[in-house]
Amino acid sequence: MTTTAGKQKQKTAMELADEELLASLGYKQEFQRAFTGLETFGIAFSIIGLLPSIASVLVYSIPDGGPSAMVWGWLVASIFILLVGMSMAELASAAPTSGGLYFWTHSLSSPRWRNLLAWIVGYANTIGSIASVASIDWGCAVQITAAASIGSGQTFSATNAQTFGVYVAVVLSHAVICCLGTTILARLQTLYVVLNVMLCLAVIIALPAATPKEFRNSASYALGNFTNVSGWSDGFAFMLSFLSPLWTICSFDSSVHISEEASNAATAVPWAIVYAIGIAGVLGWAINVVLAFCMGTDLDAILNSPIGQPMAEIFLNSFGQKGTLALWSIVVLVQYMMGSSMLLAASRQSFAFSRDGALPFSNWLYRMNAYTRTPVNTVWFVAISSILLGLLAFAGDSAINAIFSMSITALYVAYAIPIAARFLGENEFTPGPFNLGWFSMPCATISVLWMAFMGIVFLFPTSPGPAVADMNYTVVVLGGVLLLSVVWYYFPKYGGVHWFTGPISTIDQRTAPASARPSESTEAESMEKKIDTAVIQQEVR
Repeated sequence: MTTTAGKQKQKTAMELADEELLASLGYKQEFQRAFTGLETFGIAFSIIGLLPSIASVLVYSIPDGGPSAMVWGWLVASIFILLVGMSMAELASAAPTSGGLYFWTHSLSSPRWRNLLAWIVGYANTIGSIASVASIDWGCAVQITAAASIGSGQTFSATNAQTFGVYVAVVLSHAVICCLGTTILARLQTLYVVLNVMLCLAVIIALPAATPKEFRNSASYALGNFTNVSGWSDGFAFMLSFLSPLWTICSFDSSVHISEEASNAATAVPWAIVYAIGIAGVLGWAINVVLAFCMGTDLDAILNSPIGQPMAEIFLNSFGQKGTLALWSIVVLVQYMMGSSMLLAASRQSFAFSRDGALPFSNWLYRMNAYTRTPVNTVWFVAISSILLGLLAFAGDSAINAIFSMSITALYVAYAIPIAARFLGENEFTPGPFNLGWFSMPCATISVLWMAFMGIVFLFPTSPGPAVADMNYTVVVLGGVLLLSVVWYYFPKYGGVHWFTGPISTIDQRTAPASARPSESTEAESMEKKIDTAVIQQEVR
């Protein structure tokens, strides 16, 4: 009895400490802190997804180097991704808030540039998160249609319209799930982690045992063969193969966006990021090694199978139709879980950005549902935006593939700026419990250079001299969104430059945390405060 009371007292003290830290950052507690340390780790790890994620992007690593790119490309990229995660973890430990990236940018940048940089980072993070939802759920839709193809004996091959229909159904179902209460969403993360790890271990053990001799590869082939059919030079093709690990082990800022729902956030969030990347790196490398040994040597047959899914074809060769369908159903389930976790994190990021008035229709987006105490409006905003982004499927395969590249490049813009601002801006950064010490600057330098380099690489098309339909549309979509955001920022009279002052404190707002919408008078007073704050800051300048 005493132990239970002690635990309850400790939990209450921890909740108070979390609320005080959040208040010191300028925000009141509006969410329920229902995520434990494991569940905070779970949301990042479930979004990474590993096996289903590798399945979604295997089509990019096989043409750009084959087995060698799968194995060694994953290993090289994982090391750099871990450095990025460690740099982000330091910032998350110092200021654990749902706004995360753009909040840090504004806090750490020089006064002259902080508003504009925070604006750009916020929009890059928003479009990157929406693209992540779109790419994950598109991958899920392709996996579902692949299952239908396997079940039909490969007589069925889905059209883009059919795949898009499945995609819309997946996104909408995720929106419904993410409207549930925080406690339910938190408990789901533990289930996601267990299924994810079990699936990875099952494939690592079962695939080598089940693969027939004609599909087993020698060590020299699995670890040393480099097959480049992209048209680019071998070196550049190898770098393009990094899309697989970079897309798989990405969106780990998801743990940051649920900071205001996590218990002991200053410790739980940074370690969730590091553990998720580290475990994913090791398990993912093991999966790629197993695939390289069990995929056979006919790469063209894997890429151009009627199934339309390289990993499904590898499984079919090893497990047969029934075994593949049984295993593939779990792959689809885990991929589906990834999408719901990503939509959850993306909705929290949009909620935080609208809280500071930066998104269009912020007054509508920044509302907490009275019953579930979750931001239902931003959930549907992200879902509908993802569906609209998915319309690129009708522009051709290269256009839909750009969503995968864009989810990386947009997020890397959002990741790199606050990490760089910590050392380049005028600030007094105070580390949190997670601190790299002397390694902070070297780690940040390598991370920023890596992200800048790979961001440029992923703007190139998959093959040189492409036709219009085969162009990489990442630069069009991402560049267009960022350009429009900057135009809106500098727009005469109504642009953000006239009123956006970065994160706005909610401590003094009289809106009840669980109210469905603020009263008209409170909303008007809130807008007046924003205007007054902007005027005061302009006078100070």
